[in-house]
Amino acid sequence: MFIRQLKYLVTLADIGHFSRAAEACHVSQPALSNAIRNLEKELDLSLVRRGRNYEGLTAEGERVVGWAQQMLSSYDAMRQETVDAHKNLSGTLRIGAIPTTMPIVPLLTQSCQASYDQIKVTVLSLSSDEIARRLDTCDIDIGLTFMDDKSMDGFQVYPLFVERYVLAVRDGSVLQGRISLTWAEVAELPLCLLTANMQSRRIVDAAFRRAGVSPRIRMESDSIFALYSQLRCSDFCAVVPHSVLSLIELRQEIAMVPITPGLSRDIGLVVRRQDPYPPVITAALEMALKTPLQARFDSLISGVY
Repeated sequence: MFIRQLKYLVTLADIGHFSRAAEACHVSQPALSNAIRNLEKELDLSLVRRGRNYEGLTAEGERVVGWAQQMLSSYDAMRQETVDAHKNLSGTLRIGAIPTTMPIVPLLTQSCQASYDQIKVTVLSLSSDEIARRLDTCDIDIGLTFMDDKSMDGFQVYPLFVERYVLAVRDGSVLQGRISLTWAEVAELPLCLLTANMQSRRIVDAAFRRAGVSPRIRMESDSIFALYSQLRCSDFCAVVPHSVLSLIELRQEIAMVPITPGLSRDIGLVVRRQDPYPPVITAALEMALKTPLQARFDSLISGVY
């Protein structure tokens, strides 16, 4: 009963509405409300601010929810550990990925899901800061993000590949036979870029500043998929991480070349420090780290760094 009470409280805190939280937990609203009241009695604390409707958590409630999330995560891990020595792994693997890495998530999960068909994967597009926050609160299991981001301090990190930035164009004649372009040359082209609030865009902006040039920006989006669609349907050019080219590796109408001087960052997987890892996370990490991403992505671009 105590585990169920904690689950009800965490769900209520997440959804912020009694009846919808009850629906999400597949119980009646009175049952959910009574369970939370019983939890308050057991802890001798007021956890929920109540008026005519749910009005949020008390300060004590906020702290209890944090502990509850960790306890529920450990409880799920304990249950998974009892599943026939990994032969019949099941459960949900929750991945938070920075937007530019969203296209490669299937490359990391396909082997695990092929081996364990009872594992469900949920993927969220998140900033590095949000990945760190959700790892801390056990809202996600694995992050896919920049390795050198300070918000990753204190987590266990597993490098995957070095991300390199390239110029992608639909009309290859723009390149005039060149196998690479400088940042100054790229700045003169009509560009579609990620929006300025995104970390990948800030990296690119810094490269333009170092070159002493201002780019000619024609279109911006916070979605890497929107940039890809724009690239395919217009004469705009895009500056993107070369891993994104896995979206277009079978489309011969897209040309891409390196930009000099080279711009790169390390990408990897991030998890909470714990021993042992839950079985689903262990299986996912083992298979993801065997995937030869660096060679695959590097083969998609011409030129030498």
